[in-house]
Amino acid sequence: MALLSCVFVIILGLTGSIMAFEPEIDHLIHPKLFNVTPGTHPLSLVEISAAINKALPGEAITAFTLSTSADVAYQASITGRSVFVNPYTGEILGIRAIGSDFLTFVHQLHLRLAWQRPSDPGKQIMSWAGVLVLFMLISGIHLWWPLKRVTIQPGAKGWRWWFDFHNVTGIVSLAFVLMLTITGICIGFDNVIVPMFYKATGSQPSGQPKTPPPPSDAKAITPDQAMNIARQTLPGATPFSINVPGAKGSYQVRSRYPEDRTPGGRSRVIIDQYTGAVLFSEGSRTAPAGTRMVIANRAIHTGDIFGLPSKTVMAIASFALVLQVISGLMIWLKRTKRSGRG
Repeated sequence: MALLSCVFVIILGLTGSIMAFEPEIDHLIHPKLFNVTPGTHPLSLVEISAAINKALPGEAITAFTLSTSADVAYQASITGRSVFVNPYTGEILGIRAIGSDFLTFVHQLHLRLAWQRPSDPGKQIMSWAGVLVLFMLISGIHLWWPLKRVTIQPGAKGWRWWFDFHNVTGIVSLAFVLMLTITGICIGFDNVIVPMFYKATGSQPSGQPKTPPPPSDAKAITPDQAMNIARQTLPGATPFSINVPGAKGSYQVRSRYPEDRTPGGRSRVIIDQYTGAVLFSEGSRTAPAGTRMVIANRAIHTGDIFGLPSKTVMAIASFALVLQVISGLMIWLKRTKRSGRG
Protein backbone atom coordinates (compact mmCIF):
# COMPACT_ATOMS: atom_id res chain seq x y z
CA MET A 1 0.00 0.00 0.00
CA ALA A 2 2.85 2.39 0.88
CA LEU A 3 4.53 1.73 -2.47
CA LEU A 4 1.26 2.33 -4.33
CA SER A 5 0.82 5.63 -2.48
CA CYS A 6 4.32 6.66 -3.56
CA VAL A 7 3.26 6.29 -7.20
CA PHE A 8 0.57 8.96 -6.79
CA VAL A 9 2.96 11.27 -4.95
CA ILE A 10 5.55 10.92 -7.73
CA ILE A 11 2.86 11.70 -10.33
CA LEU A 12 1.89 14.84 -8.41
CA GLY A 13 5.50 15.98 -8.14
CA LEU A 14 6.57 15.26 -11.71
CA THR A 15 3.48 16.68 -13.38
CA GLY A 16 3.48 19.70 -11.07
CA SER A 17 7.07 20.58 -11.98
CA ILE A 18 6.14 20.45 -15.69
CA MET A 19 2.91 22.40 -15.28
CA ALA A 20 4.71 25.34 -13.67
CA PHE A 21 6.06 26.15 -17.15
CA GLU A 22 3.18 24.83 -19.21
CA PRO A 23 2.84 27.80 -21.63
CA GLU A 24 6.60 28.17 -22.03
CA ILE A 25 7.06 24.46 -22.77
CA ASP A 26 4.17 24.48 -25.25
CA HIS A 27 5.75 27.37 -27.16
CA LEU A 28 9.15 25.66 -27.09
CA ILE A 29 8.01 22.31 -28.49
CA HIS A 30 5.57 23.82 -31.03
CA PRO A 31 7.42 26.88 -32.38
CA LYS A 32 5.68 26.74 -35.77
CA LEU A 33 2.30 27.16 -34.08
CA PHE A 34 3.23 30.04 -31.81
CA ASN A 35 6.15 32.07 -33.18
CA VAL A 36 5.44 35.02 -35.47
CA THR A 37 7.43 38.04 -36.64
CA PRO A 38 5.96 41.18 -35.03
CA GLY A 39 4.29 43.55 -37.44
CA THR A 40 3.16 47.15 -37.17
CA HIS A 41 -0.46 46.55 -36.23
CA PRO A 42 -2.42 43.30 -35.71
CA LEU A 43 -5.47 42.67 -37.84
CA SER A 44 -8.91 43.15 -36.34
CA LEU A 45 -10.80 40.06 -35.19
CA VAL A 46 -13.24 40.62 -38.03
CA GLU A 47 -10.34 40.46 -40.51
CA ILE A 48 -8.89 37.39 -38.81
CA SER A 49 -12.32 35.74 -38.93
CA ALA A 50 -12.49 36.41 -42.67
CA ALA A 51 -9.04 34.85 -43.16
CA ILE A 52 -10.04 31.74 -41.21
CA ASN A 53 -13.37 31.42 -43.02
CA LYS A 54 -11.57 31.64 -46.36
CA ALA A 55 -9.07 28.94 -45.37
CA LEU A 56 -11.63 26.78 -43.55
CA PRO A 57 -15.03 27.39 -45.15
CA GLY A 58 -18.02 26.25 -43.16
CA GLU A 59 -16.22 26.20 -39.80
CA ALA A 60 -17.88 28.31 -37.09
CA ILE A 61 -15.51 30.28 -34.83
CA THR A 62 -16.55 30.07 -31.18
CA ALA A 63 -13.77 32.02 -29.43
CA PHE A 64 -10.53 33.95 -29.83
CA THR A 65 -7.45 33.97 -27.60
CA LEU A 66 -5.18 36.94 -28.17
CA SER A 67 -1.53 36.95 -27.22
CA THR A 68 -0.21 39.78 -25.08
CA SER A 69 3.25 39.24 -26.64
CA ALA A 70 3.88 40.75 -30.07
CA ASP A 71 5.76 37.66 -31.30
CA VAL A 72 3.13 35.04 -30.39
CA ALA A 73 0.22 33.88 -32.57
CA TYR A 74 -3.48 34.31 -31.85
CA GLN A 75 -5.75 31.29 -31.48
CA ALA A 76 -9.30 30.77 -32.68
CA SER A 77 -11.51 27.94 -31.47
CA ILE A 78 -13.61 25.97 -33.93
CA THR A 79 -15.42 22.70 -33.27
CA GLY A 80 -13.02 20.60 -31.20
CA ARG A 81 -9.94 22.34 -32.59
CA SER A 82 -7.69 25.36 -32.11
CA VAL A 83 -6.55 27.35 -35.13
CA PHE A 84 -3.24 29.19 -34.78
CA VAL A 85 -3.12 32.33 -36.88
CA ASN A 86 -0.56 35.06 -37.54
CA PRO A 87 -2.30 38.20 -36.22
CA TYR A 88 -0.46 40.46 -38.70
CA THR A 89 -1.06 38.54 -41.93
CA GLY A 90 -4.00 36.23 -41.22
CA GLU A 91 -1.88 33.20 -42.23
CA ILE A 92 -3.02 29.90 -40.71
CA LEU A 93 0.02 28.47 -38.91
CA GLY A 94 -1.56 25.18 -37.90
CA ILE A 95 -4.55 23.42 -36.38
CA ARG A 96 -4.55 21.29 -33.24
CA ALA A 97 -7.29 19.18 -31.72
CA ILE A 98 -8.27 20.58 -28.33
CA GLY A 99 -6.96 18.39 -25.53
CA SER A 100 -4.81 16.24 -27.80
CA ASP A 101 -1.35 17.54 -26.88
CA PHE A 102 1.11 16.15 -24.34
CA LEU A 103 0.79 19.07 -21.92
CA THR A 104 -2.98 18.69 -21.70
CA PHE A 105 -2.41 15.04 -20.77
CA VAL A 106 0.11 16.10 -18.10
CA HIS A 107 -2.37 18.64 -16.74
CA GLN A 108 -5.19 16.11 -16.55
CA LEU A 109 -2.86 13.49 -15.07
CA HIS A 110 -2.00 15.93 -12.28
CA LEU A 111 -5.61 16.85 -11.62
CA ARG A 112 -7.38 13.51 -12.02
CA LEU A 113 -4.99 10.81 -13.29
CA ALA A 114 -6.31 11.64 -16.78
CA TRP A 115 -9.39 9.70 -15.69
CA GLN A 116 -12.47 11.72 -16.62
CA ARG A 117 -15.70 10.23 -15.28
CA PRO A 118 -18.99 11.78 -14.12
CA SER A 119 -18.15 11.29 -10.44
CA ASP A 120 -14.52 12.40 -11.07
CA PRO A 121 -12.85 9.53 -9.14
CA GLY A 122 -9.44 10.53 -10.48
CA LYS A 123 -9.71 13.95 -8.87
CA GLN A 124 -10.73 12.36 -5.57
CA ILE A 125 -7.70 10.03 -5.64
CA MET A 126 -5.25 12.85 -6.37
CA SER A 127 -6.86 15.11 -3.77
CA TRP A 128 -6.39 12.44 -1.10
CA ALA A 129 -2.85 11.93 -2.38
CA GLY A 130 -2.32 15.58 -1.46
CA VAL A 131 -3.56 14.85 2.05
CA LEU A 132 -1.09 11.94 2.18
CA VAL A 133 1.72 14.32 1.22
CA LEU A 134 0.71 16.65 4.06
CA PHE A 135 0.83 13.73 6.49
CA MET A 136 4.27 12.76 5.13
CA LEU A 137 5.56 16.30 5.64
CA ILE A 138 4.30 16.51 9.22
CA SER A 139 5.68 13.09 10.10
CA GLY A 140 8.95 13.98 8.34
CA ILE A 141 9.37 17.06 10.54
CA HIS A 142 8.80 14.88 13.61
CA LEU A 143 11.44 12.37 12.48
CA TRP A 144 13.92 15.07 11.45
CA TRP A 145 13.68 17.13 14.62
CA PRO A 146 15.84 15.02 16.99
CA LEU A 147 18.90 15.06 14.67
CA LYS A 148 18.16 18.30 12.76
CA ARG A 149 20.48 17.17 9.98
CA VAL A 150 21.00 19.87 7.32
CA THR A 151 24.17 18.66 5.56
CA ILE A 152 25.44 15.55 3.82
CA GLN A 153 28.29 14.09 5.83
CA PRO A 154 31.56 14.19 3.83
CA GLY A 155 32.46 10.74 2.56
CA ALA A 156 29.00 9.34 3.28
CA LYS A 157 28.05 6.35 1.13
CA GLY A 158 25.19 3.93 0.71
CA TRP A 159 22.45 4.13 3.28
CA ARG A 160 24.04 7.08 5.11
CA TRP A 161 24.33 9.20 1.95
CA TRP A 162 20.68 8.62 1.06
CA PHE A 163 19.67 9.35 4.65
CA ASP A 164 21.51 12.67 4.66
CA PHE A 165 20.23 13.56 1.17
CA HIS A 166 16.66 12.83 2.23
CA ASN A 167 17.00 15.08 5.26
CA VAL A 168 18.68 17.95 3.42
CA THR A 169 16.28 18.06 0.46
CA GLY A 170 13.33 17.71 2.80
CA ILE A 171 14.20 20.55 5.15
CA VAL A 172 15.41 22.93 2.41
CA SER A 173 12.21 22.53 0.37
CA LEU A 174 9.81 22.13 3.32
CA ALA A 175 8.22 25.58 3.35
CA PHE A 176 7.56 25.58 -0.39
CA VAL A 177 6.33 21.98 -0.52
CA LEU A 178 3.97 22.81 2.35
CA MET A 179 2.59 25.76 0.36
CA LEU A 180 2.16 23.55 -2.69
CA THR A 181 0.45 20.85 -0.67
CA ILE A 182 -1.95 23.03 1.30
CA THR A 183 -2.99 25.09 -1.72
CA GLY A 184 -3.34 21.89 -3.76
CA ILE A 185 -5.63 20.38 -1.13
CA CYS A 186 -7.74 23.54 -1.26
CA ILE A 187 -8.07 23.12 -5.04
CA GLY A 188 -8.72 19.37 -4.82
CA PHE A 189 -11.47 19.79 -2.22
CA ASP A 190 -12.77 23.06 -3.65
CA ASN A 191 -16.40 22.05 -3.18
CA VAL A 192 -15.76 22.15 0.58
CA ILE A 193 -12.96 24.71 0.89
CA VAL A 194 -14.27 27.47 -1.39
CA PRO A 195 -17.53 27.95 0.59
CA MET A 196 -15.31 28.21 3.69
CA PHE A 197 -13.37 31.05 2.03
CA TYR A 198 -16.58 32.98 1.46
CA LYS A 199 -17.87 32.26 4.96
CA ALA A 200 -14.57 33.32 6.57
CA THR A 201 -14.58 36.62 4.66
CA GLY A 202 -18.30 37.28 5.00
CA SER A 203 -18.65 37.55 1.22
CA GLN A 204 -20.65 35.88 -1.52
CA PRO A 205 -19.67 34.77 -5.03
CA SER A 206 -20.91 37.02 -7.77
CA GLY A 207 -24.12 35.90 -9.43
CA GLN A 208 -24.37 35.29 -13.16
CA PRO A 209 -26.47 37.77 -15.16
CA LYS A 210 -29.39 36.78 -17.32
CA THR A 211 -29.00 37.43 -21.02
CA PRO A 212 -31.94 39.48 -22.30
CA PRO A 213 -33.79 38.19 -25.35
CA PRO A 214 -32.41 39.51 -28.64
CA PRO A 215 -34.29 42.46 -30.13
CA SER A 216 -36.09 41.81 -33.36
CA ASP A 217 -33.97 42.49 -36.47
CA ALA A 218 -31.04 43.53 -34.27
CA LYS A 219 -27.49 43.43 -35.56
CA ALA A 220 -24.75 42.10 -33.30
CA ILE A 221 -21.74 44.22 -32.47
CA THR A 222 -18.37 42.82 -33.56
CA PRO A 223 -15.92 41.03 -31.26
CA ASP A 224 -13.58 44.02 -31.70
CA GLN A 225 -16.25 46.38 -30.39
CA ALA A 226 -16.90 44.05 -27.44
CA MET A 227 -13.18 44.02 -26.63
CA ASN A 228 -13.13 47.83 -26.63
CA ILE A 229 -16.12 47.92 -24.28
CA ALA A 230 -14.27 45.54 -21.93
CA ARG A 231 -11.19 47.80 -21.97
CA GLN A 232 -13.32 50.79 -20.99
CA THR A 233 -15.15 48.81 -18.31
CA LEU A 234 -11.98 47.61 -16.58
CA PRO A 235 -9.38 50.34 -17.20
CA GLY A 236 -5.83 49.05 -16.89
CA ALA A 237 -6.78 45.45 -17.64
CA THR A 238 -5.79 43.91 -20.97
CA PRO A 239 -8.45 41.75 -22.70
CA PHE A 240 -7.02 38.54 -24.11
CA SER A 241 -9.94 36.15 -24.65
CA ILE A 242 -13.45 36.46 -26.06
CA ASN A 243 -16.16 33.99 -27.01
CA VAL A 244 -18.26 34.30 -30.15
CA PRO A 245 -21.82 33.72 -28.90
CA GLY A 246 -24.74 32.15 -30.68
CA ALA A 247 -27.87 34.11 -31.51
CA LYS A 248 -29.10 34.12 -27.89
CA GLY A 249 -25.78 34.43 -26.06
CA SER A 250 -23.57 37.22 -24.81
CA TYR A 251 -19.93 38.13 -25.26
CA GLN A 252 -17.69 37.18 -22.35
CA VAL A 253 -14.30 38.87 -22.33
CA ARG A 254 -11.46 37.78 -20.04
CA SER A 255 -8.78 40.27 -19.08
CA ARG A 256 -5.61 40.57 -17.03
CA TYR A 257 -4.29 43.38 -14.90
CA PRO A 258 -0.48 43.68 -14.85
CA GLU A 259 -0.36 41.78 -11.56
CA ASP A 260 -2.57 38.96 -12.90
CA ARG A 261 0.13 36.56 -14.05
CA THR A 262 -2.01 33.44 -14.29
CA PRO A 263 -2.58 32.39 -17.94
CA GLY A 264 -6.35 32.14 -17.51
CA GLY A 265 -6.85 35.67 -16.21
CA ARG A 266 -9.20 36.47 -13.36
CA SER A 267 -11.11 39.51 -14.63
CA ARG A 268 -14.13 39.31 -16.90
CA VAL A 269 -16.82 41.39 -18.54
CA ILE A 270 -20.10 40.05 -19.99
CA ILE A 271 -21.57 42.18 -22.77
CA ASP A 272 -24.92 42.07 -24.57
CA GLN A 273 -24.00 41.23 -28.14
CA TYR A 274 -26.76 43.40 -29.63
CA THR A 275 -26.83 46.53 -27.47
CA GLY A 276 -23.25 46.53 -26.18
CA ALA A 277 -24.58 46.94 -22.64
CA VAL A 278 -22.35 45.61 -19.87
CA LEU A 279 -24.35 42.89 -18.13
CA PHE A 280 -21.65 41.98 -15.61
CA SER A 281 -18.08 42.95 -14.78
CA GLU A 282 -15.69 41.66 -12.16
CA GLY A 283 -12.05 42.63 -11.91
CA SER A 284 -9.58 40.69 -9.81
CA ARG A 285 -8.87 43.90 -7.86
CA THR A 286 -12.45 44.41 -6.73
CA ALA A 287 -13.87 40.87 -6.72
CA PRO A 288 -15.50 39.57 -3.50
CA ALA A 289 -12.96 38.71 -0.80
CA GLY A 290 -13.70 34.99 -1.07
CA THR A 291 -13.08 35.11 -4.81
CA ARG A 292 -9.77 36.90 -4.24
CA MET A 293 -8.79 34.14 -1.81
CA VAL A 294 -9.54 31.52 -4.47
CA ILE A 295 -7.46 33.48 -6.99
CA ALA A 296 -4.53 33.88 -4.58
CA ASN A 297 -4.62 30.21 -3.57
CA ARG A 298 -4.39 29.06 -7.18
CA ALA A 299 -1.68 31.60 -8.04
CA ILE A 300 0.44 30.42 -5.10
CA HIS A 301 -0.04 26.78 -6.07
CA THR A 302 0.96 27.29 -9.70
CA GLY A 303 3.76 29.72 -8.86
CA ASP A 304 2.20 32.42 -11.04
CA ILE A 305 1.90 34.85 -8.14
CA PHE A 306 5.29 36.56 -8.72
CA GLY A 307 5.95 35.43 -12.26
CA LEU A 308 9.06 33.57 -13.39
CA PRO A 309 10.91 33.57 -10.02
CA SER A 310 8.02 32.01 -8.09
CA LYS A 311 7.26 29.57 -10.93
CA THR A 312 10.86 28.39 -10.81
CA VAL A 313 10.78 27.95 -7.04
CA MET A 314 7.51 26.01 -7.14
CA ALA A 315 8.73 23.80 -10.00
CA ILE A 316 11.85 22.92 -7.99
CA ALA A 317 9.78 22.33 -4.86
CA SER A 318 7.45 20.04 -6.80
CA PHE A 319 10.40 18.03 -8.11
CA ALA A 320 11.86 17.94 -4.59
CA LEU A 321 8.79 15.94 -3.62
CA VAL A 322 9.82 13.31 -6.19
CA LEU A 323 13.36 13.29 -4.76
CA GLN A 324 11.94 12.79 -1.28
CA VAL A 325 10.01 9.72 -2.37
CA ILE A 326 12.99 8.26 -4.26
CA SER A 327 15.45 8.88 -1.42
CA GLY A 328 12.97 7.49 1.11
CA LEU A 329 12.63 4.33 -0.94
CA MET A 330 16.42 4.05 -1.25
CA ILE A 331 16.81 4.38 2.53
CA TRP A 332 14.28 1.60 3.00
CA LEU A 333 15.98 -0.64 0.41
CA LYS A 334 19.47 -0.04 1.81
CA ARG A 335 18.27 -0.64 5.36
CA THR A 336 16.50 -3.83 4.30
CA LYS A 337 19.66 -5.02 2.55
CA ARG A 338 21.77 -4.28 5.64
CA SER A 339 19.30 -6.08 7.90
CA GLY A 340 19.40 -9.11 5.59
CA ARG A 341 23.17 -9.26 5.85
CA GLY A 342 23.00 -8.88 9.62
